[in-house]
Amino acid sequence: MPLQATRIHKAVLVALFAVLTAVGAFVRVPLPGVPFTLQVPAALLAGVALGPWLGAASQLAYLAVGLLGLPVFASGGGPGYLLTPTFGFLVGFVAAALTVGLVAGDPARSGMPRLTVALLLGIAAIYLVGVPWFSWNLAVYQKKAVPTAVLWKFASVYLPLDVLKAALLLPVIRVIRRRGGLLAGA
Repeated sequence: MPLQATRIHKAVLVALFAVLTAVGAFVRVPLPGVPFTLQVPAALLAGVALGPWLGAASQLAYLAVGLLGLPVFASGGGPGYLLTPTFGFLVGFVAAALTVGLVAGDPARSGMPRLTVALLLGIAAIYLVGVPWFSWNLAVYQKKAVPTAVLWKFASVYLPLDVLKAALLLPVIRVIRRRGGLLAGA
């Protein structure tokens, strides 16, 4: 495959996963604090399917489009979104795709236990960025006290849902593995 076609193929896949994450934002179930969406599985799958760097690039593209004003986030878009409590979780998608891609390695050669660990570490990456941002935003920007118990309650609601979403990704990953990955031949 010529070098130019390889670059185009990769750029299309990066854009595809940015769009997939945006579509995941529109599949939402309202919950207290943060809506339940399918953005997390899209970000995790980007890391598995595209690898660490292209997966992270897809999530950066998603953030860029949203911050430029397109309403691709669960509650809209625009630069003002930087000041929302949940923006840190969106930044966490970049860390998640990078982490998953690094830990999983080649999806065609990684075993399911390794992929499972990669997905769980990807979720951890989202929370490691998102929860401090959420806490900081409420405490500093919105001047609201955020007891640690509230953060634990918050995590106890969303973390099991995110783990379930990751578990439901495993059959999709099996299909990608059988095909040799999305970047096969690229």
